[in-house]
Amino acid sequence: MKILIKNGSIYQNGEFLKRDILIEGERIAKIEEALIAPDADKVIDAEGKKVFPGFIDLHSHLRDPGQVYKEDIITGTKAAAKGGFTTVCAMPNTEPVVDSIAIVEYLNRKAADVGHARVKVIGAMTKGSEGKELALMSTMQDGGIVAVSDDGRCVQSSKLMQNCMKYAMGYDLPVITHPEDYDLAGNGQINAGRYSTQLGLGGMPGLAEDIINARDIMLARSTKCHLHVAHISTRRSIQMVRDAKAEGLHVTCEVTPHHLIMTDDKLIGFDTNYKCKPPLRGQDDRLACVAGLIDGTIECIATDHAPHADFEKEREFNLAPFGINGFETAFASMFTELVLPGIVPLNIIIDALTKNPATFLKMDAGELKEGFLADITVIDTKAELLLTIENMLSKSKNTPYLGVPLKGVVTSTISGGKVTWESVDV
Repeated sequence: MKILIKNGSIYQNGEFLKRDILIEGERIAKIEEALIAPDADKVIDAEGKKVFPGFIDLHSHLRDPGQVYKEDIITGTKAAAKGGFTTVCAMPNTEPVVDSIAIVEYLNRKAADVGHARVKVIGAMTKGSEGKELALMSTMQDGGIVAVSDDGRCVQSSKLMQNCMKYAMGYDLPVITHPEDYDLAGNGQINAGRYSTQLGLGGMPGLAEDIINARDIMLARSTKCHLHVAHISTRRSIQMVRDAKAEGLHVTCEVTPHHLIMTDDKLIGFDTNYKCKPPLRGQDDRLACVAGLIDGTIECIATDHAPHADFEKEREFNLAPFGINGFETAFASMFTELVLPGIVPLNIIIDALTKNPATFLKMDAGELKEGFLADITVIDTKAELLLTIENMLSKSKNTPYLGVPLKGVVTSTISGGKVTWESVDV
């Protein structure tokens, strides 16, 4: 199939250029001015719109297998495509946990058959993510996993974590950590501080994240593995990663849109749609996340898309699960809250959604180049996105952005040369 994208302002090397893009099959065939392709099967007029490489999400929860009442491969990847994502990485904390080649192959087959975005599978570090015994990384790698993680849980044993790193190192698999010291975090519900005291809720101190990151960076120094810190959220942890990079360690990290934008004062109304883990922190930590993104300490932005059913979120605060639904609002929320006010340059947001995660995954994607995968996102940055329960594509609706007007509407998403989303409203 041939697709021609005309009249768009395409993003290349941090700049916007007036160019046309011709797609043949799953690859970008040509990028030139005023291309003419009379035999194109489809023409997308991107006049007045910006054309980006397809977004890549290193951290999402598709809830399949076992929790498909919250989300599944079809609805999750549809929501991802609507948000401009062409590749998403699925975390292993499903039911059962993704700790065997059988489950990896199940996900790969299902995503290939019914997915609206490319799905990369992340395998568990330990069996059942129980933090007791190493998972079968070698066979899962045969099935195509791209990293290992016990996300949602944290390996508490330093010796076991060291062994995980050594084992993963042997298979060239990045180790993605969910840094949380259970003794310090306890039964905390929100960030420990003024608002946890005011609201009478258990607090999770930033120290619970920092201590595990300090340990894991030291272990990464010893094992030489690629350590990737998931959803980093504290000033001290960001500085630790900055120092590790300066030392030459292979340590990378990601931040979520909500930790870049929001602080724990959002919890004043006990709205469980703001309840997440790690929790929304204070202003100092949020600003450190923004600074870390700008200076390159934080390479990637990942949604940590965590869908939950209404009956789970609409209950007493301490009983509601942690997690924010993020695919459909990721770009628009950051464009509205960070780019338009001049806080973060657009090129930094885009590179953290495209080029940098593509490098992590070793994909020939993340840039608009001839010969690269035809993963492309077209956005009308002047159009308004107003998310409602009716127009959300995710099964679950646990987002704080319902009814909140945002700027930036994805009008077309193309993954591997296939149109996976087209907006009919713009």
